[in-house]
Amino acid sequence: MCQLDEFHRDLLFLLHDVARLLRVDADKRARQHGMTRAQWAILIWLERQPGLSQKELSEILEVEPITVARLIDRLETRGMVERRPDPRDRRIWRLHLLPPACEVLGEIEKQRADMTHMVSAGINENSIEIMTEALMRMKATLTQEAHASRNRAEPSDTHVQETV
Repeated sequence: MCQLDEFHRDLLFLLHDVARLLRVDADKRARQHGMTRAQWAILIWLERQPGLSQKELSEILEVEPITVARLIDRLETRGMVERRPDPRDRRIWRLHLLPPACEVLGEIEKQRADMTHMVSAGINENSIEIMTEALMRMKATLTQEAHASRNRAEPSDTHVQETV
């Protein structure tokens, strides 16, 4: 029979629970500012990588392109984001922040700092550094594995040509 203490210390459950609780807290904070966590995420990504397409954003956020399109419509209506045609492909719209997004991004940064302070309260700096390094390593490992399994699942061009 599993011991309750072992269950509460299970790494995978803990990672899941912490991420879920952070999402719930971020949702609440975004709602207090008349936005959604997804809209905040879009603003953050466009600040970091101006000119992303809606398709690229949908892949980053792991949502359907139509979902991103609707979120961008709302941000565009609020004057925070604009769509600009891609100079090389007229079917693609590149997304760029407008000045009203800067104030919101400032608030998002304050909320992120508050969340970081809240979640790391009582944990010393060395432990936070070790935890950060460990999480970065886990992410790298999972990313490599995802790419490897995707490559194993997709037939190579050579294989496709041989069977045609």
